[in-house]
Formats: sequence, C-alpha cells, structure tokens
Amino acid sequence: MRAFLISISLLAPLAAQTPHDLVLKGGHVIDPKNGIDRVMDVAISGGKIARVGANLGGTRVIDVSGLYVTPGLIDIHTHNLIRLREATEGIQPDAFSFRSGVTTFVDAGSAGWREFPELRDVFIRRARTRVLAMLNIAGAGMLTGKEDDPAELDADAAIRMARANPDLIVGFKSAHYAGPGWESIDAAVKAGNATGLPVMVDFGRINEKRNISTLFLDKLRPGDIYTHCFSGHREELLENGKLNPAMAAGRKRGIIFDIGHGAGSFHWYVAVPAYAEGFYPDSISTDLHINSMNAGMKDMLNVASKLLNLGSPLAQLIAMATWNPARQIRRPALGNLDAGAEADVAVLRLDRGKFGFVDSAGARYEGSQNLVCEMTLRAGRVVWDLNGRASQDWKSFPYQKRSR
Repeated sequence: MRAFLISISLLAPLAAQTPHDLVLKGGHVIDPKNGIDRVMDVAISGGKIARVGANLGGTRVIDVSGLYVTPGLIDIHTHNLIRLREATEGIQPDAFSFRSGVTTFVDAGSAGWREFPELRDVFIRRARTRVLAMLNIAGAGMLTGKEDDPAELDADAAIRMARANPDLIVGFKSAHYAGPGWESIDAAVKAGNATGLPVMVDFGRINEKRNISTLFLDKLRPGDIYTHCFSGHREELLENGKLNPAMAAGRKRGIIFDIGHGAGSFHWYVAVPAYAEGFYPDSISTDLHINSMNAGMKDMLNVASKLLNLGSPLAQLIAMATWNPARQIRRPALGNLDAGAEADVAVLRLDRGKFGFVDSAGARYEGSQNLVCEMTLRAGRVVWDLNGRASQDWKSFPYQKRSR
C-alpha cells in the first residue's frame, strides 16, 4: 500500500504539468465578470476554458502579445431568418459573426411563433455561430405587414413556443407597432411574466398616449430591454438638445438600454449629447440585416469603436459586448472566461490613427481608435484568423500533394 501511495504521489506532479490543448500567450485579458484587466495567458482544453493565469504551457501556443483577449462577443440584436419568396432582411449568421469577434447572435424578433420552427431548423441549427432568439410577439413575425394586427398578438401561443424551446428562446420582441394603444407591449410583457423571460422593445411610433415615459415607468419591467436607444425617433433627445428625463428615470427603474444601431437607429446628434450627460448604453448590438451591413453600421466592432471614441473606457466597452448582454438574456454561462466555460474567445487589435465612423443618416464622426478582430475561437476552435497567427509557415507546412 505504501509503495502504491508513493507511486501516486510521484505521478501527481506530472499530471499537473500536462500541457493544455491550446494557449493564447501574452495577451491583455479583459474579462469583466471576473474583474481581469491585465496581461495573462488563456489556456484551453477540450473546447473549454481550462485556466487564465501566468506562464501557462500548451501543446499549441499562439502568441497574442500586444493584443486584447476577451470573451466571445454577444450581439443581442440581429436578423437571421431568410424568406426565399417574401420580403426578408435576414443574413446567414456565420457570414458576419466570427470576423468581428462575435460568437453568439440573438435573432431579435424576425420570427413569431408560426415561423420559429423554420428559423430554428433551417438557420439556427445549421450555424456554427451560437444563435438564440427573441420571439416576435406577433405570430407572423417581421416584414409581414402584420405586426400591427391585434389578432397576431397571441401571447399564449408565444408562451407555448418559448416553453417548447427553452434552449433557444431567450425573450420576446415587440417591434414596429403603430397602433393607438399598448396591445403589442402588453402581450409581450404577458409572455415575459409567464416564462420569466425579458422583453426587447423596438418602440415603433409614438403618440400622445404612447411615449417612452409611460413605456419605462408603467409598462416595462426591470430587466426589459429598450433597443435603438440613440435613435432619436421617440424623443430620446428633446428639442433643447438634452436627453429626455424619461431615459434616466427608466434606467433608475432597471430598464436596459441597448444600441441596436441598424440602418436607421443610431445618430451622432443623439449619441454625443447622451455621452456628454454621462448616459452610456448598457449593451452594444448591431441590428444586423441586409440593409444595415454595408451602410453606416458595418459590424459589431465598428459599433463598439464608435462608443470607444465617444468616451467608453475599453474595459467597460468589452463588458457592454460580453458579460452585460449575457446577463440581459439570462445566459450567465456566456460572456466570460470562467474555468469550464465553453471556449468562445475574441482576440482584438486596437489601432490608433485617424478613422471615420458613419451613423445611420450618413454623418461622419472622426475618431482616433479602431478595434479590429485578429482571431475568434468558437468552442476552442479557431474560426477566424485575420493574419494567420494560428497557422504554420508555408515552408514547413505538410502539404498533401496530389498527382494529376
């Protein structure tokens, strides 16, 4: 028995020194959940984060010195349903996610309960990107001309669909409603109360009865999300150039303010005064679709760079794109580098110089900082590598030559 114990004690140090599958070496790690903001190594084994620390060894080591290493970014406002015979704005997730450091998309209301099975089976389950969904409270979904139809606002049907898909549905979306009352909001909140899920609101048109003060103080609940927060379309900014007091009052109540840049919902004339008053968004999102992807919005890091140049500190900015949205959609396993977490990682480069950033109207703002994605890992696998940092030099690469 004594000999057996001695042999075990001799083996234990060897086991502790077993190299990890992959180590990202020497990067500046920013992990807001765990309060990390310094140069460290990130070790990955079996597709999971093994350890964040110093002097870590791995079978494969990638030098990321001079770069920032963060959890994979989470974009909570995208559109991924592509209809072949009808109006559509959706994009294929993998075409845009990894190249901007994003590992998780949330489809924000493209599908209601009727079309969600198609979104799930044709688009979500075929993507390498993790795709979750906010279910449109209108059963027909977006771009059907039916989001204003009270008959489509079937909260009970939405509740049933959410309960049948708890792994994918993370909330409900009320969007583009132009009716005179609160039917869409009330139905979405009913579904949220029944399932314990948040509601995201694209508020549509305002009128004397429907305004953001009533929305924030009477209709929404703490933890519900107001997207397009710097749009200016719903009197977020008053004629005197000051933010509507309803914005601060809503935040005090616990309403979440999300960027949702899109093709028409981010304007410098709102964002600049908001930052001057110290009103920063809680989360960054793109409202990615075919009309926004090549316009002012571009991608997640373009939106993040705009806020960086407005004055958001980098660590706070990373929180807006990782841990904050993870909590907003109630997925605390995401948006962090906890040991045992799925190894979704972004490696970012911060360039300094003169850069132009365009809002949804086409107005330019000059900034001095620009974030670029050098590398993205999804579940421990390199899925984007801008400069081939994870690749072997061609002179020693084991090509498989084929004869003709």
